[in-house]
Amino acid sequence: MSPSSLSALSEEQLTLAYATDSGRSARTVHGGAASPLRQTLIALVAGNALAEHASPGDATLQVLRGRVRLVAQDRSWSGEAGDLLAIPDARHALHADEDSVVLLTVARG
Repeated sequence: MSPSSLSALSEEQLTLAYATDSGRSARTVHGGAASPLRQTLIALVAGNALAEHASPGDATLQVLRGRVRLVAQDRSWSGEAGDLLAIPDARHALHADEDSVVLLTVARG
């Protein structure tokens, strides 16, 4: 496996997010549908969100750029560049308070 520059991929995804009506873009950088481990870069333009959805299993978000809020039921967790957030085992949403890029890591098993 060759190394990937998360900084370069983040910029690429954020540029793509700006070009969409939804203000978001995503790219799987490791693993896939059949893999027990999947990592996906998600870029969100400030003010946009991933609507509430089910938990993908054991998962974390590493904030690579910007500021985000992870919201589940009546709780909220803020994260900024360098933070690692554990995704709760509940329906949740992700909001971008600034232009943001996160690395979603999902372990299935």
